[in-house]
Amino acid sequence: MTRVAVRVGDRTLVATVARDGRRVWVHLDGRVLIIEPDEPRARKGSAAADHDALSAPMPATVTRIDVEPGDAVKDGDIVALLEAMKMELPIRAPRDGVVARVNCKAGDLVQPGDALVDLE
Repeated sequence: MTRVAVRVGDRTLVATVARDGRRVWVHLDGRVLIIEPDEPRARKGSAAADHDALSAPMPATVTRIDVEPGDAVKDGDIVALLEAMKMELPIRAPRDGVVARVNCKAGDLVQPGDALVDLE
């Protein structure tokens, strides 16, 4: 998680920025913006992933888990909901797949990078 000063007209606001895989979350002036590239970047020396771990982008509390192991999910489906800094953070499936494991439950406190849901 990073804090950045942003100048808007004559005001200086502080934005909080966090990453979740390809997504970048920006909390600014009471709003949450999610920035996501249209296509995933190819990584040098890697093949298509067989497995993804959906992780927490910032310290947060798990408020809801919407999937169980064996559930099929589609790209963009919400698999979990977190709460941090009085904002809701939906964790979405980055691609179609099947839930392999759920590593948390409602009420858990999670840290950036903690694997919440494993996707096959």
